[in-house]
Amino acid sequence: MTETSSETRRLESMGVGESARRPDATLKVTGEFAYASDLWLDGMAWGVTLRSPHVSAWIRSIDVGPALAMPGVFTVLTHEDVPGAKFYGLELKDQPVLAIDQVRYQGEPVALVAADHPETARRAAAAIVVEYEPRPAVTDPRESRNFVRHQPVRVGDTFEADVVVSAEYEVGMQDQAFLGPESGLAVPAEDGGVDLYIATQWLHVDRDQLAPCLGLPPEKVRLTLSGVGGAFGAREDLSMQAHACMLALRLNRPVKIVYNREESFYGHVHRHPAWMRYEHGATRDGKLVYVKADILLDGGAYCSSSPAVVGNAASLGAGPYEVPNVRIDATGVYTNNPPCGAMRGFGAVQACYAYESQMDLLAEACGLSPVEIRVRNAVSQGSSLVTGQIIDSPAPLAGMLRELAAMPLPPSRESDLRALPGGVSQTTHGESVQRGIGYGVGIKNICFSEGFDDYSTARVRAELIGGEPHVTVHTAAAEVGQGLVTLQAQIARTELGVENVTVATADTTVGSAGSSSASRQSYVTGGAVKAACEAVRARFEGLPAREALEKYGTIEETREYRHRPTFPMDPETGQGDSHTQLALCVHRAVVDVDVELGLVKVVELAAVQDVGRIMNPQALEGQIHGGSAQGLGLALMEEIQMRDGRLLNPSFTDYLIPTILDMPPMALKILENPDPAAPYGLRGAGEPPTLSSTPAIAAAVRAATGLRLTRVPIRPEDIALVNGRSDYGEESDDQRT
Repeated sequence: MTETSSETRRLESMGVGESARRPDATLKVTGEFAYASDLWLDGMAWGVTLRSPHVSAWIRSIDVGPALAMPGVFTVLTHEDVPGAKFYGLELKDQPVLAIDQVRYQGEPVALVAADHPETARRAAAAIVVEYEPRPAVTDPRESRNFVRHQPVRVGDTFEADVVVSAEYEVGMQDQAFLGPESGLAVPAEDGGVDLYIATQWLHVDRDQLAPCLGLPPEKVRLTLSGVGGAFGAREDLSMQAHACMLALRLNRPVKIVYNREESFYGHVHRHPAWMRYEHGATRDGKLVYVKADILLDGGAYCSSSPAVVGNAASLGAGPYEVPNVRIDATGVYTNNPPCGAMRGFGAVQACYAYESQMDLLAEACGLSPVEIRVRNAVSQGSSLVTGQIIDSPAPLAGMLRELAAMPLPPSRESDLRALPGGVSQTTHGESVQRGIGYGVGIKNICFSEGFDDYSTARVRAELIGGEPHVTVHTAAAEVGQGLVTLQAQIARTELGVENVTVATADTTVGSAGSSSASRQSYVTGGAVKAACEAVRARFEGLPAREALEKYGTIEETREYRHRPTFPMDPETGQGDSHTQLALCVHRAVVDVDVELGLVKVVELAAVQDVGRIMNPQALEGQIHGGSAQGLGLALMEEIQMRDGRLLNPSFTDYLIPTILDMPPMALKILENPDPAAPYGLRGAGEPPTLSSTPAIAAAVRAATGLRLTRVPIRPEDIALVNGRSDYGEESDDQRT
């Protein structure tokens, strides 16, 4: 083997398609990784936000005097101190930086305090006297007439069939439940601007919302990404960014804000709860004739990304099935509940739970298995979505379902009591435990849709350092735990054949990379890094990297990458090529249910997912496991409990998320059917498993109990048998003919 081929093989082992090691892995495992909450500067002040205790109220007066009189307090700010625009927002600038004359949800920011110690700041915030006049609140979205967006989908005119099934479904409010709370450090600059070090998902949109509120030009608001402890959509919206910057500019000193856990629950958006009524009509042999759906999404007090969530729910509301007649109405409304926005799989998750539950009802009514009913109606390449968009890349759903069904089932119930539901607490010996199996299918759009100018920018510099070729990749793409930093380096190694690659910290000194959401960064930022590397390589003029750099010196190129265009949905018919790419995942769940205690143990999850091209096998498996875990949480335990607009469980004591004891072993089958329109043929992979895992688990619980169970998360009282009857009730409003 020659020296050149040996080096090439070594480089390829760290390139695209290999499980390259994460550069932050050791630091995170040992606890040495610096998150945004670890930021520190000598002389910095601490900021705290005063929030409304009311769901809906007029603000009659604010007296900041008692707070200012406290030793150690530097300043107190209200809406009157906002130096620029008083409103911001992702899609609609409807959210006040600080409440002006009213509050619209419990937890809305009202005033800011900066002090020499966080506890001093908290005591000072509590000392502010706000006179509220409570007023009636709208907390039931079914009573709201204040629409964020209504999106119909209309196809065909035949809404009669031999077999008809219908039911109403509900999805509770889920939290992203990241471990790292909202945090950041704002530092005033000599030019009158501000430098913000922040945990976020979208640096440039943060800047573009902040600058008008601060009364500054965008170039004087500079953001640098700090360590992010998870995101899942909740960091797309502003939280404490404007507040920290306002305090820093007022004091002309650094200001740090770190939310505690309870404030984090108040301070970010959540998954939209949903109320859905579905009706499916089919032939006697199970072929879909029509789908009707009414989908209602609670957007809470402000717009956030609700319009996009409604669009996803409408366009994907019938699932990955061929259906010639469709009547879908998806609606998002304002209420006085906490704002809801982006969360992994947004819009598509809620609809998926309903349409997959319907497919199980239809299978039973037609005398077919859950797998067969889905195979008979599965989309494939060349199929049309309900929006009229043609699936123009591989979509082997029927084959994926057959592969999933053929995967071995886990062994029968183990004798170890710890493997039973509630067994760790020795609540059962298995006498009331029943097993069930269920299936779920999900389809998710990848990248932003409906005509959004979705692009990413990458700057790549190749140079000699110490006589060795070195490449620096610089983008504004947020690493939120998904492994994007690793992937950018892999792409550079693959494209340039250089082992030493540094990925610079993401900031706003390079062009926008868009948001780390919609499973888009591998696609869009990966495409930008690939394009910039190709431009650098072209300047090598066929020479190896070292020779080219010795001859030409440092080479730097910047490129933007845009995916193919998308188009808005027609506001009356919902038709249009609204999506960039579509991804499929199918799940099978095996559960054990103690029908006396209402406890559920997920024994195994099996999944088949088509990812187009595997970029990093280990990271990919982590994404599928993580998405499945959040789907399990939505199915069985995760719900923000609301009562009349008040949040009842803002803590990880009372908001339950799956632990290592709740997560089952997973069997994975990963397919590679490249998408010719995507860089390397890849498909975004982070969101699809969140869709299909929830209905699969719910279906398995139904199979074990024989109950209809039309709401998630499924609670113990929904399934516990009392005198042979569920507390929830076996009756359902589903009708069949």
